[in-house]
Amino acid sequence: MRLQAPNRTVWNTLCRTVVVATIAVVASSAGNTAMAQASRGRSKVIRRATPPPAKWDKGSAGTFYDDALATLAGPRPDFASASAAAGPAVAKAADGTPTAAAGGAGGSGGFKWSALVSEETLTDEVKEQKSVLAGTVASPSDFKGGGYDKAREGFSVIALTFGVIAAYDQDIRWKKDAETARDLFARVGFNCKVGTDQSFSESKARVADLETLLEGSSIDAKADRDEDFRWSQVAGRPPLMSRLEAAENTIGGAVASKGDFDKQVETLLHEVEMVAVIGEAIQQPDFEYHDDDTYRGYAAGMRDSAVKARDAAKKGDYDGVRAAVGELKKSCEACHGDYRS
Repeated sequence: MRLQAPNRTVWNTLCRTVVVATIAVVASSAGNTAMAQASRGRSKVIRRATPPPAKWDKGSAGTFYDDALATLAGPRPDFASASAAAGPAVAKAADGTPTAAAGGAGGSGGFKWSALVSEETLTDEVKEQKSVLAGTVASPSDFKGGGYDKAREGFSVIALTFGVIAAYDQDIRWKKDAETARDLFARVGFNCKVGTDQSFSESKARVADLETLLEGSSIDAKADRDEDFRWSQVAGRPPLMSRLEAAENTIGGAVASKGDFDKQVETLLHEVEMVAVIGEAIQQPDFEYHDDDTYRGYAAGMRDSAVKARDAAKKGDYDGVRAAVGELKKSCEACHGDYRS
C-alpha cells in the first residue's frame, strides 16, 4: 500500500499554522519572563493609613473626644494578663517547671522530676523499704498474720520510686532496669492485698530481685504488660497515704526544735522529697480523684510546700522550714478530712 502525497495547498497552510503558533508561544514566554523580572526589580509599595488631620473640620469635630483617656471611667484593661489567663493551663511545680500531669505519663513533655527529688533520696528509699520488706517475708506465718499489709505498702512505694527513676530527666542508678522493676513491684504490691501462699511466694521473689539490684546486677524476671503504662497502675492510693503519714510524723519530729532540726536535717530532706513525689504522682490520670479540682489542689499544695521545706532546709533556714511544714500539714489535714480512705 502506498501513501498518497498531500495536496500542496493544504500542506502550505498547515506549515504556516505551525510557524505562527510557535512564534506566539515563544513571544508569550518571553513576555512573562520580562514581567516577572520587572516585578522583582520594583520595590513593594506598602500602603499605610494616613494620619488624622491636625484640626478637624466643624462637621467632624463633635464626633471624637479630645482625650478619650480623660473621658473614660475605670482602670485601663490589662491585656497582657488577660492573654495569659486565656492561654492553656499548665500545671507547674514550685520552681515553675511543668509537672508530670502536664507533660504526660512518665514525666515526658519537659517535666523535671529532679526538681522534686534527688537521686540519693530515690536510691535510699529503695534501700530502706527493702529492709522492711525482708522482715515481712521471714516466714509464711508472719506474712499471713499481717506482714502482707506492710509488704503491700513497701512494694507500692518501691514501684512508685522505680516509676520516677524510669522517667527521671538525668542519668540515675537502675535506670535501665527501672521500667521492669516498676511493673514487677507494682504487681506484687496489688497482689499483697491478701496474705496467701501465692502472694508470699511472689513477695519473696521480689525481695530477692531487690537484693540483686542493690548488689549491682540486673534482674532476670520479666514484667507482663499488655497495655501502655499508666501511673495509676504503679500503686493504690491507700498505701501511698500510709507512706505520707509516716513522713508527716518524721517531719514533725525533725522540726520540733532547732536542735532537732540540726540533728535530723538529712532525714528531713529525704522525707519532704518523698512527700513531693507522692503529691505529684497522685495527681496523674486514672488515680482516684485525679479529676477532682479540690483534691488536685490539696495534692499540689502538699507538693509545693514540701519543695519549699526542702529548699529552706538546704539553706539551714529553720524558720522557713517550720513555715513550709505548717503549710504542708494544713494541706494534708484538709485532704484527710475530705478524702480519707
